[in-house]
Amino acid sequence: MSNLTVVKKPELLAPAGNLEKLKFAIHYGADAVYIGGKQFGLRSKAGNFTFEDMKEGVKFAEKYDAKIYVAANIIAHNENLDGAKEYFAKLYEIGIAAVIIADPALITACKEAAPNLDIHISTQASIANWRTIQFWKNEGIPRVVLAREVSVDEVRVMKEKVDIEIEAFIHGAMCISYSGRCVLSNHMTSRDANRGGCAQSCRWKYDLYEDGTDDSSNISEQADEAYTMSSKDLSMVEYLPNLIDLGVDSLKIEGRMKSIHYVATVVNVYRKVIDSYIENPHNFYMDQKWIDEIWKAAQRSLTTGFYYREPSENDQLFGPPDKIPKYDFAGLVLAYDKHSKIAHVQQRNSYKVGDEIEFFGPNFYQFKQTIQEMWDENGNSIDMARHPMMITQIKVDQPVSYLDMMRKNK
Repeated sequence: MSNLTVVKKPELLAPAGNLEKLKFAIHYGADAVYIGGKQFGLRSKAGNFTFEDMKEGVKFAEKYDAKIYVAANIIAHNENLDGAKEYFAKLYEIGIAAVIIADPALITACKEAAPNLDIHISTQASIANWRTIQFWKNEGIPRVVLAREVSVDEVRVMKEKVDIEIEAFIHGAMCISYSGRCVLSNHMTSRDANRGGCAQSCRWKYDLYEDGTDDSSNISEQADEAYTMSSKDLSMVEYLPNLIDLGVDSLKIEGRMKSIHYVATVVNVYRKVIDSYIENPHNFYMDQKWIDEIWKAAQRSLTTGFYYREPSENDQLFGPPDKIPKYDFAGLVLAYDKHSKIAHVQQRNSYKVGDEIEFFGPNFYQFKQTIQEMWDENGNSIDMARHPMMITQIKVDQPVSYLDMMRKNK
């Protein structure tokens, strides 16, 4: 890279399954958040948003100069089209910045009902070549979300050939099929993966039978988990500068059904990496503590997916599982008294005097300490936070802030 090169700062796009997650994603550094409404989305099991929730989310985002996108990315059948025009008109009225759509019928409905509402083509459209991107640009689409199956070399060609915004996944669960284009869930549970009901059958444990005989014990005597089709999760944290240099406009995190601890942790790390690289790309180095932090939110082993090579069995959850550090989201900071150095913490998982805990907040602020003393909200000394959502008072070694989190290693 030339010393004169100006690196464009990409958008960091985070998931939110409900209003609480939206606020944490933005508070911890997301430039934009994508959500689902009560209709037309592919995450029917997520909390999802009413129109009133969306209004509150948009109002909250405005304080941070952030944007809200709504996923309406089902593959629609005839009966799914009713009310689409009214739905998109309402989203525009609320102040939603863009909708994420895969189905041409829904794209048409949105253009007719809300012509000034931006449309982003969903990853469900499996966009994996530059000519398809050119097609969507010719249709007046400002942004496409790439298929998870593209390589960095293919992304490079796309950016060279077509002047359009490109959004690419950088972190989260991978689909064992072309994203969403799978009928395994339909066959096994009668839940349509392409209309929001995926049962994630590929994540189940299976026994192996040969000629009617259970042969599972012969697969791997060391394997604790009999996963057959389950992919490792995507993580591009160590390679993010590659995507930034290619000019990817929006870096997307998967996980609308993940916890607020997951969302806050992952967003916090990627925010730090992006900002550090943009600030000084020529002297940038990857801090090991950023990588370690990602693992604190990991639920599965991690891979770079299709970006650098065709995935192999090493990118799936075959054989003995990797040892992943397990952390509990223990508490949420509601207030801090700088004179007494007491933090008011809302319990989310049990903790006790003597536990080593870690506080963390936006801008990668974090520190560890041992709980020496603890009181309930009335000032009575206690040795353990036993009750869900109870308010505790903890003496802290360093200042903390509202919505900082507390976790502990299992």
